[in-house]
Amino acid sequence: MDPIQNHFLSHTRRHFFGRTACGLGTAALANCMSPQLFANSAPELGTHGGSLPALHHAPKAKRVIWLFMADAPSQLDLYDYKPKLADFFDKDLPESIRNGQRITTMTSGQARFPCAPSVFKFAQHGQCGAWVSELLPHISTIVDDITIIKSVNTEAINHDPAITYIQTGSQIPGRPSMGAWTSYGLGSPNKDLPSFVVLVSRLASGSQPQALFSRLWGSGFLPTKHQGVALRSSGDPVLYLSDPAGVDKGTRRKMLDGLAELNQQRFEEMGDPEITSRIAQYEMAYKMQTSVPDLVDISKEPKSVLDMYGPDVTNPGTFAYNCLLARRLAERGVPFTQVFLRGWDHHGGLPGAIRNLAPNCDQASAALVKDLKRLGMLDDTLVVWGGEFGRTVYSQGTLTKDNYGRDHHPRNFTMWMAGGGVKGGLTYGQTDDFSYNVTENPVHIHDLNATILHCLGVNHEKLTYKFQGRDFRLTDIHGKVVTGILS
Repeated sequence: MDPIQNHFLSHTRRHFFGRTACGLGTAALANCMSPQLFANSAPELGTHGGSLPALHHAPKAKRVIWLFMADAPSQLDLYDYKPKLADFFDKDLPESIRNGQRITTMTSGQARFPCAPSVFKFAQHGQCGAWVSELLPHISTIVDDITIIKSVNTEAINHDPAITYIQTGSQIPGRPSMGAWTSYGLGSPNKDLPSFVVLVSRLASGSQPQALFSRLWGSGFLPTKHQGVALRSSGDPVLYLSDPAGVDKGTRRKMLDGLAELNQQRFEEMGDPEITSRIAQYEMAYKMQTSVPDLVDISKEPKSVLDMYGPDVTNPGTFAYNCLLARRLAERGVPFTQVFLRGWDHHGGLPGAIRNLAPNCDQASAALVKDLKRLGMLDDTLVVWGGEFGRTVYSQGTLTKDNYGRDHHPRNFTMWMAGGGVKGGLTYGQTDDFSYNVTENPVHIHDLNATILHCLGVNHEKLTYKFQGRDFRLTDIHGKVVTGILS
């Protein structure tokens, strides 16, 4: 027997039933159904065709835009105002506060853990009176439209496991990302663009960021058609999007039709659902030849809108440009867009480094929320802002009155959410006077992800996929919806 056929005889139930006399009816039924139904004990929420998905409850959000601040911004210098820290400048962090918490090898060898109050001024803003740093003058203007969550926490203490954890629900690589889960569960109303799009912003001058791996937007064990598609900032937004010289649209169409026919024949022989995923990906690539150039052409955007995002908005690959693209993707029905901004890993020289980076983030983040609100889209678009963990109150390295660094801190950090089913003008969760421990309303990253799915109309406990004999889900066996922030 062909060893490849033998493999699928052992691993594909459809093929097994098709090879048995009593399974002829089952095999015939399988021809009419999605192959994923045979890989997964529970049907998908979405059909990924023209019909609407069958949701667990009425959704408030139709789409998510996650502004991911990779490398972990300092909550102490942006959102978590701690005025009493001024009295603890250069004093050792009390052991009663640290309470034996493990720390990274980057500071574990320090003789002292001196407290470093933020050098930046804070003020209250909006009708809600939210405290925000002077580093974020534009985000300060939208506080009545957002929920600031100060009590987010995680177990991961280093960048790669932490970002993998919040993206996939596991510190171990290999599981599907949230965008892939959303694509798998909900599908997309736009069949000319991917259901999950990733925009990695160009680096700020002088920054030394952590690496971003494509597995962070991968599909894991889900069919590969659900993986994120990363748009490039130069050249073709997607590699090989343009037809090569001498190939016209008609020739490309004939080639794809022939390839689809060959793949369909192979699928009928093997029953491997990845073959149908490959067919779908080829078709999506063909459609993107028209849809992507239209997406990235911002020449018709009003000057008032471009001015709102800031001077970098016309420069492809900048965070401002990507935030505008995220809004344009939302307009086109793309259900999950993730915009990465790196460079927040400030172990030393934090005040100077964050002064350079914060403006790149501030204006465009606020503009996205205002733009969605202007278009009447904020109510059904959930915007999420934040990174993988927070920063320590104690200084890494030498502490002076105007300079310090901060190490990784997973026990509490700040994120915010806007639109799509969450309240505006709310500060949720509290931390102690050192921004070191959560004292009120903890929000684990599993809770955060459960809440995002809830806003999309999905019960996180029911969105599962059977793999290697186990039902997996984004939140693993954890997570509860944070009802206190829901509108």
